[in-house]
Order: sequence, then C-alpha cells, then structure tokens
Amino acid sequence: LPDLQALALFGSGAVLLRGAGCTINDLWDRDLDSKVARTRTRPLAAKEISPTAAVAFLGAQLSLGLGILLQLNTFSQVLGACSLPLVAAYPLMKRVTNWPQAFLGLTINWGALLGWAAVHGSLNLGITLPLYFSGVAWTLVYDTIYAHQDKADDVKIGIKSTALHFGEHNKEWLAGFAVLHGLGLATAGFFGDCGPLFYSTSALGTSALLYRIRKIDLNNPSECMDAFVENKWYGMLIFAGTVLDRLMY
Repeated sequence: LPDLQALALFGSGAVLLRGAGCTINDLWDRDLDSKVARTRTRPLAAKEISPTAAVAFLGAQLSLGLGILLQLNTFSQVLGACSLPLVAAYPLMKRVTNWPQAFLGLTINWGALLGWAAVHGSLNLGITLPLYFSGVAWTLVYDTIYAHQDKADDVKIGIKSTALHFGEHNKEWLAGFAVLHGLGLATAGFFGDCGPLFYSTSALGTSALLYRIRKIDLNNPSECMDAFVENKWYGMLIFAGTVLDRLMY
C-alpha cells in the first residue's frame, strides 16, 4: 500500500483533475448547456460568470495540479502530462462521436496508470491495463445512465451519447460493460496477487451494479441521477476491499 502522503497527493490530484475537467467542459459547452433544461443554470451557461473568469479559475486548478505532479517521479510526471490532451478534448467528443462516454472513461481513469507509476516508477501492464479498462467500462455504465437525463434535449440540439446510440438495447449494453468491468477487476487482482477479500468485494459490487441496471427506469431522470450518485458508494466498496485485502493478506 502507498503511504498516507501518497494517498493524500492522489486524492488532491483527483479532485483537481476532475475540477479542471468540469471547468473545461463548461467552457466548451456553455452555449449548448443553455439549451438543456438540467444545465441551463450552470454559471457559464447562465452568464453569471464570464469565460475570462472561468479560464483564470482553470489556470489556478491546473497550477495546483502541476504542483502535485512535480512531487512525483519523472516517469509519473511524463505519464501525467500525457493525460492533458484527453482532458482538453473530451468535451468535443459529444459533437463528433456516439461514444463520448468511452472517451470520458479513457480520461478520468488515467489514475489507474499514474497511481502505479508514482509508487513503482514504471508500469506493470498486466495489472494496470486491466484495471484501467475496467474503469473505462465502469464509466460507460454510470455515465450512460447519467446521459439518459438529457436525451430529449440532446436529440433536439444534436448532442451524441451512448444513451442515444444504444437505443432499445441500453440495458444489454450496460450489463455487458458491467461484466467487463468485473472481469477487468478480477484480472488485475490475479496479476496483483490479491486475496479473497478483494475478489469478494469486487464480485459483490459487480453484482449490485448488474442488479441496479436491471431495475432502473432509464426514462426517469431522477432515478438516473440517483443511480449515478450511488456509484460513489460502489467506488468506496472496491477501494475498501482492496485496502483491507492488502492489510490482511
């Protein structure tokens, strides 16, 4: 397990990267957000703050993120910098592809690679790649559900999403990605010499994810938002299972 300082650095870095991604997204999408019922009250869309102020705020976020990155080893610094084009380009994907949720997954799960690199100074691809793509599959599940909230408005203004692309087969696709997510966790655990507690919590979490997919009404925006928010507890379950497994085995 990494020490508490490393965990604190990565926790802070995750918050800053996510925040910077949200700022970039709101900058790119401010005109589109003003046409969607759920997002028209966002500060940039509602013109409560100016793009100039948002760019200044983004600069502060990235500067703090750079400060964290520079505390890592050189390999991690290069690897971390490689994620910036993904962060900047993601908001454009909903305009050009039916799979923006996949691109989001590639972006925000970069930490699966960076975390290992920061501790070891290299990448063990047998562990990090299955973990990374497991995260991508998980992102496809929860962000597709999230996108169902806005699908009526998205059709009107020409926004693309997996929620629209999957059509009547949404639940089949979501279940498939949930299974791939679970398999990715299991593969990473196998090559990482994880113990039974890791596998138990991963299986429990994946089963709960599949059950939620089966029960959810994708035409109910509030239920989609609830399901999206619930994923924080799922993430905490997997994290806790991983940590306890390492401590016990």
